[in-house]
Amino acid sequence: MSKLLNTTSQRVLACGLLAGALCAGAALIPALAADTNAAASSAPIFSPAPNSGWVPDRITGDDFLPPTGGGPGPVMSDPKHPYVPNGGGRQSTYRIADLTNPILKPWAIDKMKKANDEVMAGKVPYITRERCWPAGVPGSTVFTRGGQPLFFYQTPNKVTIVNELNAEVRHVYLNVPHSKNPKPSWYGESVGHYESDELVIDTIGLNDRTPVDNYRTPHTGQIHVVERFKLIEGGKILQSTITVDDPGAFNMPWSAVQRWRQTDRILAENPCAENNTGFFDYDVVPIPLAAKPDF
Repeated sequence: MSKLLNTTSQRVLACGLLAGALCAGAALIPALAADTNAAASSAPIFSPAPNSGWVPDRITGDDFLPPTGGGPGPVMSDPKHPYVPNGGGRQSTYRIADLTNPILKPWAIDKMKKANDEVMAGKVPYITRERCWPAGVPGSTVFTRGGQPLFFYQTPNKVTIVNELNAEVRHVYLNVPHSKNPKPSWYGESVGHYESDELVIDTIGLNDRTPVDNYRTPHTGQIHVVERFKLIEGGKILQSTITVDDPGAFNMPWSAVQRWRQTDRILAENPCAENNTGFFDYDVVPIPLAAKPDF
């Protein structure tokens, strides 16, 4: 990330204001400063109040929706075994993925079928949050528990997105190019810019250790994700349209939609600590235990 931060556009003088506050101050390169400030002046403000957060909208919950314009979409629930979430007045169920989705490569289908079979056999399915692992991209936008919100902190040169679940943080660096060879990581390397009323985030450099959704859909290190965040319905709803391209795991690029509604609450502490025992027969590597006391 040091290469990314050492670009000319990152040396533009920032005012250090949070939550969408904008500055039009001096910069090292006047022409570049003018471009940066012009884009910032029309940028959407995702935190209109100090405690503004965004919780999953009841329409989408913590699953992706198909793209509004049609075309290849995300893995969703098997129609023969529909997913029923908690709190709906019916007996809840665990997710069983629809493996007929044409986006999936054969190896991905085989891996997901194993997970489906375990659920059908009565096992509790593994999802990332139970292991306290980072959610990755785009999974961080659908991995929630109990309506935990996302918070956005905007400055002229960076957007920080905090998911209250497990206190996970994403850093999106604005108006800079990607590094030449970013080292794979849980959240990869995210760079962004504003296009009219949208925040566009481009992410590469992700490791292959996280699924892209709650249906345990895998991906490879080739994954490339573009997210477009915008406010709709008079600012009451935040919508993200994502496009995922991973020729190692998917037969074609696919798109999806996620929506959140605004909430007014403080960012609560919600740390997550791994257990030293794997419960529910999860395929996990537990925290090592000492064979004898150290003192």
